Amino acid sequence: MAKVTRKMVEDAGVDVDELVELLVKNAAAELTTFYYYTILRVNLIDLEGEGLKEIAETARIEDRNHFEALVPRIYELGGELPQDMKDFHDISGCPPAYLPDDVSDVRKIMEVLVEAERCAVRQYTHICNITAGKDHRTYDLAQAILHEEIQHESWFSEFLGEGPSGHYLRRGDTSPFVSKFLE
Repeated sequence: MAKVTRKMVEDAGVDVDELVELLVKNAAAELTTFYYYTILRVNLIDLEGEGLKEIAETARIEDRNHFEALVPRIYELGGELPQDMKDFHDISGCPPAYLPDDVSDVRKIMEVLVEAERCAVRQYTHICNITAGKDHRTYDLAQAILHEEIQHESWFSEFLGEGPSGHYLRRGDTSPFVSKFLE
């Protein structure tokens, strides 16, 4: 643990235990979403589903990257991940992105995907709100993840016919905002 880091964040007025709990819950959400998106993506088939696979895959890989970027910050602040994966899954800050009952209904799969992204947007906005001007590193990390989660939500909501977002699918590199935390 980086003791000075934790003390500086505490001295700035952040409840570090609450922050670590939020970060762990979001790390759980990111890792479980990576898993569930794998299942959802596999079921995006036929003419309608095939066109969505690339978008779901980008969001899936970026969620894994979000998990990888969150872990060091959790430990820097004196936290840790649960030892049991089932416990980790169950504390997720967002509900599981389960495959809908009708796996052939691409619209239902898209609704699961967009709701998962909306939960993530709410979670990272909350972390940004409690760390703004107080914990610069966590704020920067949460803001970077938030940028990508907003793009994911935009992509999925467009396919649901909720209107244009102005965002374009990434080509090539994933996690343009979070990649600096992965080095």
